[in-house]
Order: sequence, then C-alpha cells, then structure tokens
Amino acid sequence: MTFRRAEVRDIDTIAAIYDEIHFEEEAGRMRIGWDRAVYPTRATAETALRAKDLYVAERDGRVIAAARINQEQVPEYANAAWAVDAPPERVLVLHTLVVSPREVGRGCGRAFVRFYEDCARRRGCPFLRMDTNEINIAARSLYRGLGYREADIVDCCFNGIPGVRLVCLEKEL
Repeated sequence: MTFRRAEVRDIDTIAAIYDEIHFEEEAGRMRIGWDRAVYPTRATAETALRAKDLYVAERDGRVIAAARINQEQVPEYANAAWAVDAPPERVLVLHTLVVSPREVGRGCGRAFVRFYEDCARRRGCPFLRMDTNEINIAARSLYRGLGYREADIVDCCFNGIPGVRLVCLEKEL
C-alpha cells in the first residue's frame, strides 16, 4: 500500500468510495452517521483537493482510501475537554478517513492512521486530533487500538448533520 497527495484524477474514485459507504449505511451494514445529501459529498473531496491536504492510499494502482490531513481544528473542538491544551501550530488533524467497503478488514484504516502519524512527525506536530460519530463503533475501536484517547463527546450539528454526538479523540506522539 502506498500513500500520496490526491490529484484531480482521484476525485471520481474518492466520490465513489463516499457513495459506497453511504450505500452500505443505508442498507444497514455500516453505522457511520453520515448523510448522502450532506456529508461527505464530491464537494467535500474537491474542497480538500483545492486546499492541497487530501491524501489517498493505493493498492495495486487503485485508490482504496482517502483522508484530509491538516491543522484545521473544527469549531466543535473548542467545546471538548482535551487532556492537553496544545498550541494550534503543534496539532495535526485527521478528517474524513474513508476506506472502500471492499477493503475493510485488510489493514488499510490502520495503515492510513500510521501514515497520518508519520506526517505529524515530519511536520513537528506531536499532538494528534480527530473525531468520529459516537455511533461509529468500528472507527472508535480502530482508534482506541492505535492508542487514541476519547477526550470528550460533544453534542452538535456537525458538517450539516444535526444531532451528532461527536467523539473527539487525541494522541500525543
């Protein structure tokens, strides 16, 4: 598996992964807490691409996962009880990590988080933050297994989706 910055040619595949996840959730086979009409959408990937902080994972030349990595702490983070009051310039955030449902269970999510941690080391950002919906048990389990601590759960309207209980996670390298 290799990782690289996303390119325009990747947007169709990333949007297709979003659609696959929405389909699986609508069929009751996944619980993520997303809404096809709201988040994530093709525009989510396009915005991240324009910001130059969208990354993909490839296996055998195929994009199988994507995520946004930057220092943008969403406003909801201000309401979380973080263990460390880290300076913003030393925090790196992982957003919208998606793995094609056809690849689930093959270590891609775990490898992507390791890639994110390597990015943080290279950028001199020892404080890692991310979030997930409270109902996304699979993601919470993955992150816990990788040493992330659930700092808090914040009730909010997140990415346009009302009634979200946002699990805020952190780790110090």
